[in-house]
Amino acid sequence: MPSALPLADPAPLDGRLPASVADGAAARNFGVYLHVPFCRVRCGYCDFNTYTSDELRGAKRTDYAGQAIVEIAQAATVLTAAGIAARAASTVFFGGGTPTLLPVTDLAEMLHSVVDTWGLAVGAEVTTEANPDSVDLDYLLSLRAAGFTRVSLGMQSAVSHVLATLERTHDPARIPLVVTWAREAGLQVSLDLIYGTPGESLSDWKTSLDYAIAQAPDHISAYALIVEDGTKLARQIKRGEIAPLDDDLAADMYELADGIFTTAGYEWYEVSNWSRVAAGAEFQSRHNLAYWQGHDWWGVGPGAHSHVGGVRWWNVKHPAAYADRIAAGQSPAAGRETLDDETRRVERVLLRSRIRAGVSVSELEPHGRRAVAGLIADGLVDATSALRGTVVLTLRGRLLADAVVRQLLAD
Repeated sequence: MPSALPLADPAPLDGRLPASVADGAAARNFGVYLHVPFCRVRCGYCDFNTYTSDELRGAKRTDYAGQAIVEIAQAATVLTAAGIAARAASTVFFGGGTPTLLPVTDLAEMLHSVVDTWGLAVGAEVTTEANPDSVDLDYLLSLRAAGFTRVSLGMQSAVSHVLATLERTHDPARIPLVVTWAREAGLQVSLDLIYGTPGESLSDWKTSLDYAIAQAPDHISAYALIVEDGTKLARQIKRGEIAPLDDDLAADMYELADGIFTTAGYEWYEVSNWSRVAAGAEFQSRHNLAYWQGHDWWGVGPGAHSHVGGVRWWNVKHPAAYADRIAAGQSPAAGRETLDDETRRVERVLLRSRIRAGVSVSELEPHGRRAVAGLIADGLVDATSALRGTVVLTLRGRLLADAVVRQLLAD
């Protein structure tokens, strides 16, 4: 089952926000995340807030779009009451779960509610995640007609035994078909990969990388597998049924990926993300960048997280509990925390150090600024960028990003 929600202060039943969230709001982008918590099956490694049909306990997929639309209306009321002038959404992202398990008309209705409520900024990015076996050409054409601009496909691997360990159900041969259909529909394409699966060799990983590059996607994400407590995979490893993860091999896999992506014309812009640049058009995930850059977003749906002006909150997790709150006219928020200035500074260093744009040296305390020279000497931080006042990770630094952040924030 998905992991527990964080501990924090209770959220008010009307969802109201303090007036402080309006400070500087005009300078921050606004995004909307819509969490669709439904999956056909639960993959053994997955710790996301997702539910199969037999886990819904009375909640209905058919009711979900309407419930999400009610929360969108609540969001507009709350933001207005906090004194934040309406901002057009710069990005909209449907994640999950598998959003494309819902009829495309449901996704369109939710998107249109966002547009009717806030509008879309010029050139707004509108993305949905999709499993390769959950869409066809007609579905993708309908997404584009509804206003979607981008699809993020959960490829994970091109090697059958790796997919079997992850309990992914799609056939790798379907990837080229879906990418072709997405391009025919006029959608940008991102492929999501996972590396470090038990039993996956460096050769297996290269097969997946070459296969992904052959599709010429606009964007590629490559995430190291993390074994979360409570998942089926964690139990299998604990019982000795599956070998534990090999951190050294995972590092080799990351370096291989970065080399292949770079050679193919992709640039890293966040530790686990690469995009191609063609004719001046950038294909970075602007929605995810907004998280790393500390902008505002409203998360709609069960377990969705939100952040506005230094206040962070999250919704009740189960779709049935979410439905009950919505039906009662209450905010679905389960808990919240208000970040003080120091916590916000620490988070800026933590998040911005992961992106190619880097973190300004001015954000660091004196001990952090003193640490930069040693990080350069160790080959973890780019010297030229640091001399210009920005901490940017090298390839080795990306492999040791957590250690770098610890030194930048150490007392």
